[in-house]
Amino acid sequence: MSTAHVITVSDGVFHGTREDKSGAGLVGLLKKDGFEVSGPDVVPDEVERITEAVVTAATRGVDLVVTTGGTGLGPRDVTPQAMSALVDYEVPGIGEAMRREGANSTPMAVLSRSMAGVRGKTLIVSVPGSMSGAVESLQAVLPVVGHAIKLLHGDTAHS
Repeated sequence: MSTAHVITVSDGVFHGTREDKSGAGLVGLLKKDGFEVSGPDVVPDEVERITEAVVTAATRGVDLVVTTGGTGLGPRDVTPQAMSALVDYEVPGIGEAMRREGANSTPMAVLSRSMAGVRGKTLIVSVPGSMSGAVESLQAVLPVVGHAIKLLHGDTAHS
């Protein structure tokens, strides 16, 4: 069974002024898809805190880390900056697929800076912070996530 960890990036949730709907929604979606899931951890919109949470999860050896929040254009939206500094390399097609799917619901989806990358053998996917944006984005790429995890663990045989 593949493992996943969810991290919610939100000043409001961190300070208790907002409910973490997207983190809970992602945990439910991943469990339904057969993942063993931990989290959601909650961190504020701060590069250092985001980096620490993601690196800790990747160091524990989880197959997939999903962050929700901080992918917009606001001054406190710094998740992509944190991700760019901590991944070994990006997987641009995953971000593109999430934006493409989101654009079917709202033209504002093209403003998302959702992205994916790899650290060691862990796939890291950053999705928007809204419940619908988070779940819709992850659903759009779940069909390829299992294959990506296999590749990251050395199963490169193609049928």
